[in-house]
This record gives sequence, structure tokens and C-alpha cells, in this order.
Amino acid sequence: MTGCGGTVEVAVPAGAGSPACRAAAASWPATVGNQHRVQVSAGPPAVAAWGDPAIIARCGVSPPGPTTLDCIDVSGIDWVVEPLTDGVRFTSYGRTPAIEVLVPGAYRPEPLLLPAFTAAAGQLPRGSRRCR
Repeated sequence: MTGCGGTVEVAVPAGAGSPACRAAAASWPATVGNQHRVQVSAGPPAVAAWGDPAIIARCGVSPPGPTTLDCIDVSGIDWVVEPLTDGVRFTSYGRTPAIEVLVPGAYRPEPLLLPAFTAAAGQLPRGSRRCR
């Protein structure tokens, strides 16, 4: 969602200020799927967006527990896949805190954008959960 002046309004997750999210944010990619970074509403650097419609990444969301949703490994990072009305939500799996990546349907196939987030997600402490 884009607001006044081209700024993308993004809710800041509770854990966005954590040291792990600060490290992840330092590794956000410059581009995602040839889309350049765009300005987001006020908040910590743990929230970022690229393109129009915006691809949104938020570090500091609660990590998913055991799930029946699809889970994929992309470049060594596990992601839970949740289809949305117009796109897909990917949430890093087995890492605390978690990164959520919202990809609008305009960027199909959506999983092809995930390698851009490998360096950021790799900054998060890994737990015992894995995609099976």
C-alpha cells in the first residue's frame, strides 16, 4: 500500500528493534527482482520495501510454530508459504525473530524473489525447526 508522496505504509513488528533484526536490516538487498528500494513509513530499518506494487520485508515478526502450510528451502533458508488474496506471504522458518516477506501477485512466480533475502535471513539465529 502506498501513501502520500510515494511512501509505503508498513506496520512495524514488535521485535523490529532487536539486535538480530538490526543485523538483518544491514543485509537488506539493494534490489529485489529488479525492483529498487522505496521509502517506507517511519520506523526502524528492520522494515523495507521495493518496487510498485511494493514487495515488503519486515523483521521482528513472531516465528511460526509447527505448521501444515507449505515450507520450502531457498538458498539454505527455510520459508513458510502462505497464499494471500493477491500474492504470497513468506515467513522465515526456524529462526527467531522471523522475517516476513509480502510479495504481490504481480511478481509471479513469487518464490523466485526469495534469494534476495538470503543474506538478511541468514543473520537471524537458527533454531531446531526445519522444512521437512
